[in-house]
Amino acid sequence: MQQTLIVVGAVLWGAAAGLLLPRAAYRFSVPPGEPWQTRCPSGEHEVKGWLGPWPDGCGNEGYRKARALLLALVTTAACAALATATGPRPELAVWLLLTPPAVVLAAVDFAVMRLPDVLTLPMGAASLALLGVAAALPEHGGSWTTAGLGALVLSGGYFVLFLINPNGMAFGDVKLAVALGAVLGWYGWGVLLLGTFAGFVFAAGYGGWLVAVRKAGRRTAIAFGPFLLAGTFAGLLLGAYAA
Repeated sequence: MQQTLIVVGAVLWGAAAGLLLPRAAYRFSVPPGEPWQTRCPSGEHEVKGWLGPWPDGCGNEGYRKARALLLALVTTAACAALATATGPRPELAVWLLLTPPAVVLAAVDFAVMRLPDVLTLPMGAASLALLGVAAALPEHGGSWTTAGLGALVLSGGYFVLFLINPNGMAFGDVKLAVALGAVLGWYGWGVLLLGTFAGFVFAAGYGGWLVAVRKAGRRTAIAFGPFLLAGTFAGLLLGAYAA
């Protein structure tokens, strides 16, 4: 009964949060160096605030509704899966709080190949702080020490890859790695390695598919952040189940 209530609560949270993401995803979806969007695609309406749906009458209604629905469904499904895997352990609250900004980051990176600092940096700090609180509560399933070390190791490793090949690993990925390393490291080094490897596998599979259908070449850059997030999600689920 308790598990059912937890999953239902996570679904409601995911659905409510997901419905508030379209405006943020749109406003953040600008190329690096450009100011955030302030007007709708048609230019007829000013877009104020960061949470909520699109304003009415901005054109291309079908596309906007489909995109908003996708954001809500992804957020809801991710929250439900995390609640099912984690159960009543206190770190579940951390996963649920981090899921909405992670979905926005994935959407923005797919759209314009950018991971905004205004999201990645607070996520990294919030991950470590919130997991520190979870570690102080009873019945938690992880370790704050390995979470902190995981954030350091993964961001450091990605920074080395960035120095070696900036076209393959962007600096935004390095900043995102602080949060990813923290949440994966919470469940141990094995989960950190698994989640990181999964992200690279997902990215390679997507890149291979683009080459196979001739939508990209072998040297074409792709948005890496969504696959790092997907790999982290997969690792987190396995870690939570095993904890």
